[in-house]
Amino acid sequence: MQPLTNIRVLDMTRALTGPYCTQMLGDMGADIIKVEQPGIGDNSRAWGPPFVNGESTYYLSINRNKRSMTLDLRHPDSAQIMRTLVAQSDIVIENFVPGKMAEYGFDYAGCKMIRSDIIYCSISGFGQEGPDHGRAAYDQVIQGLGGVMRVTGYADGDPMRVGIALSDIISGMNAAFAIMAATMYRMQTGIGQYIDTSLLSGQLAMMSYHAAAYLATGHVPKRTGNHNPEIAPYGVYQAKDGWFNLAVGTNVLWQRF
Repeated sequence: MQPLTNIRVLDMTRALTGPYCTQMLGDMGADIIKVEQPGIGDNSRAWGPPFVNGESTYYLSINRNKRSMTLDLRHPDSAQIMRTLVAQSDIVIENFVPGKMAEYGFDYAGCKMIRSDIIYCSISGFGQEGPDHGRAAYDQVIQGLGGVMRVTGYADGDPMRVGIALSDIISGMNAAFAIMAATMYRMQTGIGQYIDTSLLSGQLAMMSYHAAAYLATGHVPKRTGNHNPEIAPYGVYQAKDGWFNLAVGTNVLWQRF
């Protein structure tokens, strides 16, 4: 018996951030029904090499504990299938461009008419409102806009992206956290929730102490390479036999060091 046993999730997501979120829920015992495009599937199935038995390791890394089906939402017969799926689901998660699910009739308002206590999560690049809400986005774009590339790399070097799709992953984790909170709330009240999260909001929140320093001083944070501008010694150092990481975060640790 896992925390989300008997909870069914209708997964209308693809690429990375949505599948990462639903995989987290699946790891906690939720029954994940993943809906993919006929003939194409999730885009990440083709993101390789490497491949294992024709599937990219990228896709395999974020889609365990799921059952998959294909459905063309543009087909007139798909609406009845979707209504059945929504009626049997506790949670719906989608990462389409804002407004697209409303065109199909299965945005939060449409799904709530089918199941009044539905928990519905939308993950997008820039949120459901605002001047950029209609833009699609990938992690590479958000890392540039959200500030992480401003503080990554050497001071005299070019802007540098983080080596993993950090914006996608943190937004997927934020969505999973919010869904868990909404699930607890529904258990207590019987009321569902609508969740709106985005890659940009997650990236901005992740700036944490850099953002706080900017808001307090007005100084834009700079790249500092492998060393921390507030704590020392805290970085990467070269020894006779190779490189090593050293992190001394307090005076007590410094004395022991």
